[in-house]
Amino acid sequence: MKQNANAPVKDQAPAAPKPAVKPASGKQTLRKVEPYIWLLPSLVLMAVMIVIPILTVFRLSAMEISRAGIVKGFNNFANYKEILSSDIFWHTLQNTLVWTIVVVLLSTLIGFVLAMVLNQNFRGRKFVRALVIFPWATSLIIQAVIWKYIISADYGSLNVILTKLGLIDHFINWTSTAGAFFAWECWVGIFVTVPFVTFCVLSGLQSIDDTYYEAAEMDGAGFWKKLFSVTLPLVRPSLTVSTVLNIIYVFNSFPIIWTISKGDPADKTHTLVTYLYKLSFFSGKSGQAAAVSVVGFVILAICASIYMILSLKGEEAE
Repeated sequence: MKQNANAPVKDQAPAAPKPAVKPASGKQTLRKVEPYIWLLPSLVLMAVMIVIPILTVFRLSAMEISRAGIVKGFNNFANYKEILSSDIFWHTLQNTLVWTIVVVLLSTLIGFVLAMVLNQNFRGRKFVRALVIFPWATSLIIQAVIWKYIISADYGSLNVILTKLGLIDHFINWTSTAGAFFAWECWVGIFVTVPFVTFCVLSGLQSIDDTYYEAAEMDGAGFWKKLFSVTLPLVRPSLTVSTVLNIIYVFNSFPIIWTISKGDPADKTHTLVTYLYKLSFFSGKSGQAAAVSVVGFVILAICASIYMILSLKGEEAE
């Protein structure tokens, strides 16, 4: 017999009433907004000190500016046309790329090796660590001035020491060409950058548990196998941070180049930073200097973004 669909169903429990939705209290709203309140001072500071100056430089790069600094108005991107048609600009851009690649690459290699050494237990390790960090802790201008006197052809200590050791019989002009001058500047850049890389990598090495190396040794892994299978993968985050920061710092480095050579001889040793400084404060071409600054900003942003993307993809693949 079929049961009537309209008949009441026996022993069926009544549906529980739905709880009333309470309106969000003031405390809950405050908890949601509180993180943004704490971040607000930092956001305001970033806007005032970073975002607004960047936008201002972008605007000035497309303006005609007099030697007195008076903005006369839009000049149809003539500043970019001037710098892109200048041979000095393209040579300066080449110098900047060589300077950044050489200093970052060699300082990373040397710093990694030093970090591996300083991670070992040996007598006097604390003293060596303090000695390594000294060039980085000292002002870049002081370092550049010291090295400028060291390589001086007339009274440099390098010539004096080599003469007393009998290795040379007369003083040598170590900066006889623009290429030699620039090579010495690259060396100074490497010298002052190595400590930063060393201690970034050293912090990563000290966070690696010894059990990883013990397990690798039990599997018969040698030094090189442990280096590429254990050390490098685990220290990659520290290397990524140090490399990205190095690209930014070295690309924008001003004191070393300007103190040692000021772009001489014949503007052959400029980087973008020293070149735009000379354009703005010596030649009175503030608009072109702003255009050079924008070009450098775009190049640096692209390079740093590519490196970060590749590094993050490598970590995800693992």
